[in-house]
Amino acid sequence: MAGGKEKTGADNNTGKRLIGAVVPVGALRTEKSIGVGEFPDLPEFAELCVKMGVGLIQLLPVNDTGYESSPYFSLTAFALHPLYLRIGDLPEAAKFKDKLAAIAAEFNKEVRFNHYKILKAKLGLLREIYDANEKEITEGAKSGSLGAWITKNPWVKDWAVYRELKEENDLKSWQEWPDNQKVTAADIKARWDDKKLQGKHLFWVWLQEALDKQFSEAAAAVAKAGILLEGDLPILMNEDSCDVWSHPEYFNLHLSAGAPPDMYSPEGQRWGFPTYNWDTQAKDDYTFWRNRLKSAEKYYKAYRIDHILGFFRIWASPRQDNSSILGRYIPYIPITLKDFEELGFDEGRIRWISQPHIPTHELWNALRDIRNGWDNLDADGAAREAGRIFGEVLDRIGSEELWLFKKSITGEKDICALNLHPAAQTYLIKAWQNRLFLEYEKGQFFPLWFYKESRAYSTFSEDEKKRLEALLKSRVEESEKIWEEGGRKLLSVLTASSSMLPCAEDLGAVPDCVPKVLAKLNILGLRVVRWFREWEKEHQPYVPFEDYPELSVCTAAVHDSSTLREWWDKEADHESFCSFIGFPSLPKVYNPGTAKIILYKTASAASRFRVFQIQDLLHLSPKWYAEDPAAERINVPGTLNDFNWTYRLPATISEIAKDTDLLKAVTELAAVKPAAKKKGAKS
Repeated sequence: MAGGKEKTGADNNTGKRLIGAVVPVGALRTEKSIGVGEFPDLPEFAELCVKMGVGLIQLLPVNDTGYESSPYFSLTAFALHPLYLRIGDLPEAAKFKDKLAAIAAEFNKEVRFNHYKILKAKLGLLREIYDANEKEITEGAKSGSLGAWITKNPWVKDWAVYRELKEENDLKSWQEWPDNQKVTAADIKARWDDKKLQGKHLFWVWLQEALDKQFSEAAAAVAKAGILLEGDLPILMNEDSCDVWSHPEYFNLHLSAGAPPDMYSPEGQRWGFPTYNWDTQAKDDYTFWRNRLKSAEKYYKAYRIDHILGFFRIWASPRQDNSSILGRYIPYIPITLKDFEELGFDEGRIRWISQPHIPTHELWNALRDIRNGWDNLDADGAAREAGRIFGEVLDRIGSEELWLFKKSITGEKDICALNLHPAAQTYLIKAWQNRLFLEYEKGQFFPLWFYKESRAYSTFSEDEKKRLEALLKSRVEESEKIWEEGGRKLLSVLTASSSMLPCAEDLGAVPDCVPKVLAKLNILGLRVVRWFREWEKEHQPYVPFEDYPELSVCTAAVHDSSTLREWWDKEADHESFCSFIGFPSLPKVYNPGTAKIILYKTASAASRFRVFQIQDLLHLSPKWYAEDPAAERINVPGTLNDFNWTYRLPATISEIAKDTDLLKAVTELAAVKPAAKKKGAKS
């Protein structure tokens, strides 16, 4: 650990083999919480974990996301979410017990919590409490504990100014504000110092001081119980965040981060978050990240870095697109005009491979198919639509029967803005994506993820394909050296800046350099059992539990996946998995017996930490099964609704603690020894 400090209490658990429980703070239920889990509920959950032999509690992110329920769409890297504040514990709330009781009566019986309604109710009451105590709070900011807290937490000034401006602008993104879109540090300071705005700003400061106090006390109680508390730090920041607004120089706002296409997301993932400008961050010695870790270290002894691959290289797509099909890795050593010249490609050939070409006959066939599928559209209507496409979207190449997109079309959003028939729009977007290379900067090219399916690639001779593949392979090898160097540098900054144990979410298309760097820096990687397979081998066998690296976190499910129960009932290849764990006759409908076998086998992994979603642990007892297993999920990726991120425990923690069968089953799970290496197996 950094600094060579001698650690006591829960700090020492970072090197121990532990069973962990993953739970969102909002999911916790106690007799005191109001409709949603709150920071002061954590000590009671820690007591339950102690009874079950669970030594680690892993949380989802807890920063303020406003009315957005996803904890990964944070408005700030520093401020905590008011949703998790226990209002009744505030000394200023003594006269508001009746209103607190009314909020509790409205929300406590809900199976899942309503993020928007509860937050609105809480903030409404908090404003009343603040208004009734504003004089005392203002005095505390001048010469009392609140003023001292502001001095220790200078980020809160930017946050208060940003948050109040957001209120003034009906909670719109800062990019939609009529004023104050581009601000300097002096501009922010001037608003903070404005005495007319002092009361409005102090409301947000008062909330954060109270949240910090409650979370710090809860974290200290968890540590005193001997439990390792692990936080979750998303690598990327929401575009509409205080950090991007106040420090745009740290980010590349013209790009959207995401992930390349895979079997689950054929168009890739486009998260909407800007990428980091690492060159700018390096100039001030990565102050932003060092401060993030310093802030998190007040509460956690370990932290999970979401999408750690982004420290090596990030998949980024243009803001003009809706998908990430035309994305690229950053950094990447580009294919250049000189490379193409060495392949014997002239200007026309380079245009052929880097710009989408549409043959006239193909477009007419598509339009004919579209017309046949339209209701109440006559030939004249179809002709007018065709005229718009040829006139507003495409330019003909001389007298050839080939068309290019007009220069005015810069991305998928431009095509969508034309308001063409949906089928025509879909065809044109597919055509826009149909190219072998993306020229992202003049003379610099990146191969598309599906370049082998492009029109241009299909016209290559076998010799051309062979030479092109050799070039692309060499570029990946050269780029991997940059990824390794950059990843090691950035992660070394993180590991040297904090005594917390770093854990990595390293899922996805993982470069070969990533596990090497993580091992060198003692960062634990993530192994999800259902996805940890030898994919290149026949039948894609699961990796034996005894072969899991010690420097890893093993889990049966994650917040973006189905629970183990839903996976078993609806998704699993039972025959293959049962053969893998050595139980060929498990029932196809999940039950506590099946849960025990699968969870105990998972607990035998050689990984240092074996963590389970709280739902998966509860399935060891028949008392806590929801009627529909899908109802127990935390999130369904790619969907926007009131369901996601609103999971609650099926009962209060004290009620669950009375389930002696559950306590016994989890205690036995925590005592499972690591699986023994097979004779002759390599260590």
